[in-house]
Amino acid sequence: MKKNTPTKKFLFEKRNYRFLFIALMLIAIGFILMTGGGSEDPNYFNEEIFNFRRIRLAPTMVLIGFGVAMYSILTKPTSKK
Repeated sequence: MKKNTPTKKFLFEKRNYRFLFIALMLIAIGFILMTGGGSEDPNYFNEEIFNFRRIRLAPTMVLIGFGVAMYSILTKPTSKK
């Protein structure tokens, strides 16, 4: 007589993990783009800290990454029949 043992299932599917990995990569790229622009000499102000890459592009990449992560978490698994 067989026991009715529940089958173990992952919380997410392969598709969800792919989106989550893409999201983590986008967030990491965004933070990498934010780096730099500082000055070694405290008496010298470097204008590079206010360029397009650090002010607009990098935060946008991070926010897009967070959006993709939310999508990957909230996407329902596909039903296989």
